[in-house]
This record gives sequence, C-alpha cells and structure tokens, in this order.
Amino acid sequence: MGKFINGGNDGFRRYANGEYVDKTDLISYINSTISKPTMLTCVTRPHRFGKTAAAQMLYAYYDKSSDSRELFAPYKIAADPSFGQHLNKYPAIFLDVTFFTTRYAGGEDIVDLMQTAIIKDLKKAYPEVEVEDDADLMDVLIDINMSTGEKFVMIIDEWDAICREAADKPSLMDKYVNFLRRLFKSNFTPRVFACVYMTGILPIKRYGTQSALNDFKEFSMTNADILAGFIGFTEPEVKCLCKKYDMEYVEMKGWYDGYSFGPEYPAVFNPNSVMEACNRHAYGNYWGRTSAFEALQRYIDLDMNGVQESLEKLLRGERQEVKALRFGFDISSIGSDDELLTLFIHLGYLSYNVEEETVTIPNKEIRMEFVEALRGSKTHKKLQAMVKLSDRLMRATLEGDERLVAEIVGQIHDSDAGPDFYNNEQALRSVLKLGYISAIDKYVSIQELPTGKGYADLVFIPRTGGYLPAVVVELKWNKTEHAAIDQIKEHRSALPLRSSKNYPDVLKRFTDNILLVGISYDETTKQHTCKIEKVFC
Repeated sequence: MGKFINGGNDGFRRYANGEYVDKTDLISYINSTISKPTMLTCVTRPHRFGKTAAAQMLYAYYDKSSDSRELFAPYKIAADPSFGQHLNKYPAIFLDVTFFTTRYAGGEDIVDLMQTAIIKDLKKAYPEVEVEDDADLMDVLIDINMSTGEKFVMIIDEWDAICREAADKPSLMDKYVNFLRRLFKSNFTPRVFACVYMTGILPIKRYGTQSALNDFKEFSMTNADILAGFIGFTEPEVKCLCKKYDMEYVEMKGWYDGYSFGPEYPAVFNPNSVMEACNRHAYGNYWGRTSAFEALQRYIDLDMNGVQESLEKLLRGERQEVKALRFGFDISSIGSDDELLTLFIHLGYLSYNVEEETVTIPNKEIRMEFVEALRGSKTHKKLQAMVKLSDRLMRATLEGDERLVAEIVGQIHDSDAGPDFYNNEQALRSVLKLGYISAIDKYVSIQELPTGKGYADLVFIPRTGGYLPAVVVELKWNKTEHAAIDQIKEHRSALPLRSSKNYPDVLKRFTDNILLVGISYDETTKQHTCKIEKVFC
C-alpha cells in the first residue's frame, strides 16, 4: 500500500462507518466521463462542504488494490448499470495538496517535492518499468502506460491550496499551474488517464483570455449545473436527518440553509454544520471552526469603492446585485466589489441567485461570521461602529430602557447605513434588522413569525436557553408604541398563554420570560418611541 497510489478504501470507509448521506450517484456521472472528452472534472465548493468525502469515495471505488463491492452495496450506486464495469479496475492516484502545503508552507520547491513523492510511490508499485533519472511525473506515467497499457484515475483534493496560500509568489504559482498543464493539457493526457477528478474552493484560475486548464469541465458555486445535488445537503436529506436526530427542521434551515442552485435545488445546506448540529444536538456556529474566517476578515478589510455600501445592504437583509465574474483575478490583488463578492460566493459567505444575478447572506451562521469580522475590522469603521451600536441596542432592550432603545434606533436611522427611503413600516423593519444584527451572538432571530391574526415583525429566541428572555418586537408607523404592544397581545398565539392552543412552539419554553417590545415612528415629530413589557403567566 502506497501513500499516493494503491491506498485502499479506508478513507471512505471512515465516512461510511459514521452518518453518511448517500452521495454515491456522483460515481455514476464520473463513470460516464471515462475515456471521453469530458474525462477531466473540477468541482469547487467552500470549506467543509464535503469535498474530501467525495474524493475519498471515488478513490475507494476506482482503486484496483481494493475490493469495495461490499462497502458500496448499501448505497444508490450499487444499482447503477455502470457499477461493476469500473469498480476497482484502475490504478488510482490520490493527491491531497494540503498534505504538502501544511508541511512545506510556501516553499518554492513544493511542486518538485510533490512530484518526487508520487514518483517514488509509482516506482515501488511498478518496479519492472524502467524510468529515466530526470523523468518528471508525466514522463513516469507515460512510461508505465506504454509498458502495461494501464490508464490511471487521478483524484486531486484541494487542488487550489497552493494558489490560496502562495498567492503572493507568482513564480511558485506559475510552476504549479505548469505542472498541472503538463499532466492534463497534452496529447498524452487521454492516453495516460481514464479520468481526473479535482476538488477545491476556487475555480480554475484564468490567465488573460485563456484558462490555464480549459479542458476541465468545471462545477462551482456560481455554476453547479448537473452536479448541484452533490455540492451540499439537499432539503430532503436534511429533513431525514432532522427526523432521525429529533431536530427541528425550521430552525436547522434558518441556521444552515440559504444556498440555491436553481429550481431543482432551491435549498442547499452546509453539510458539516448540519452534521455538527445533529451530533451535538445543538444549533450553533460551526463554520467559525474553519480557517475560512481569517480569509473573510482579510478580504472584508479591503478598502475599495462599493464594498461599504454592499455590506450595508447585505447586513440589512437585502439583495445586492453582482456580476459574478469568471475567476480570472488573483486573490492577492482584488480590485473591484464584483471581484470581492464573487470571491465571497466561492468561499460560501454569500449565496448567488443565477436568475437575478444577486447575492445575499445565506443564513444565521454566516451572518454571525460577518458580524464578528466587522467587530475587528480595521477598514470599515462605520460598520464596526454600527455593530457596537447594535450591542448597545440589545443591552438596552434587555434592561428595559425604553428611552435609550428609541434613541439608538434613531441613530441607526440617521446613519449612513440606514435605508435611502424612510416612509413605511418596511423601512423601519430594515433599520431594526440592522439594529439588532449583533443579537445573533446569543439569539436566533425569526422575521415575521406567523401568529394567529398576522405576524410578529421580529422574534428573538435565546440560542442556549437559560436566563435570557425571548423578545417579540412589533413595529408601527405613525401609530403609538402602545398600539404596537396591543397588537402583539392581540395576536394571542404569539404569546405563551397556556389557554392558547396555537402559539408557536418555539416560544413554549419561555412561558414566563418574554419581553414585548413596541417601536414606533412618527413622521410629524420625526421621533422614534418605545414601550417594553415583560410577560408574566
């Protein structure tokens, strides 16, 4: 058994031994590309979106040193007509690029070290094949093919790790891309390889008007196409998990949904976070445990025209128009807001609507990431001040300080981050969404919670329960704050009254700990007012 070839199926078996959501249909698609013009596939998606699980699955299926029939027997691929045709029939090479980047960092010789390590494995696997001393990896693969007639399946996990970690080293970038071109963009490529599967976060880089590897068929967060169902967890898959683990689907959706790939896959979830929530039986921010936050903090501090305004709209819960660009820019020298927003799409921080060409912050988990990044921002001082103002608003609300709540809401309205037009309750709601943005640290926010006779505008449920009260906010335009409170009470199902059979389940555990908050705006006086009551049962 080698490090990079004939590695066995233990990698995928580890996933199969746990709670594995069946994505083996992907094998059927890759089988359909073998020895065809579509034999080169690159699938990019954010951190913790199942890239390695898919790569290990393919490796276990194709690697001829394994017997994986029993391993795949419980899954959908076992019923596919192509299952037996390609099962464990190829010498398979598995290259995890992060294996080298974590050891050799940004060393200029990392590409040479990578080739040397794989060649060493190949020589052990094929001792009968004569190899020239100065042969590179492609030379060795050609020699093996000419001697044995075998074609390889090559799987590259995190192909762009060098591009991300050595973006400021153009000579290393060029050397790495030329290494890939030598393998996958020559007349010998279809002779040596049956198929190639690459995963990464960033799409294949473009140089000028030409792609460095334009023979690859790409599937990404902006163009998932026929592989959309393999990018994350789908709605039916998450509903099954929620049922199995006794988790509330609506709350799971609010935390980890928000990605969309057209009409067939309108709801796609972050798979790692869903599984963490199921295994811990608790909703929370599991995205922040990845290294992606450092990237968000770094890129969000880029000082360029349009970014401030875009972030303000996104934090208010609005959609932002964007021209999602082909990935032709260097991440070390992003020069426009469209480039930055496109990068955020690929990193998973924004959800892209192809039909509308707009982006939004997908869910509560990612919103927490933005809030935390802005707290430490060195560039966006206005938004940083807004987050701190939001912290004050939440404290004032919990302390029942009606005057201060009204004052802070007025400050947010008058700030540059407020909406351009302030003439109805929807505009007031926009201000409050931004005003309570930092509440996401400790609360799950629900907008327009359905009640018996209408909606509660904003509802905040403590994420960890305990001493914090639930908060129900009602907004009024040209009516008094008392009218707002009365409307909440009129919606009896929004209250935890034991005599009401229809109030939302999410409030049931807070029967004696709810704050009712009425906020109003008077166009004549240009003043906000507030009324806060605690519910006792």
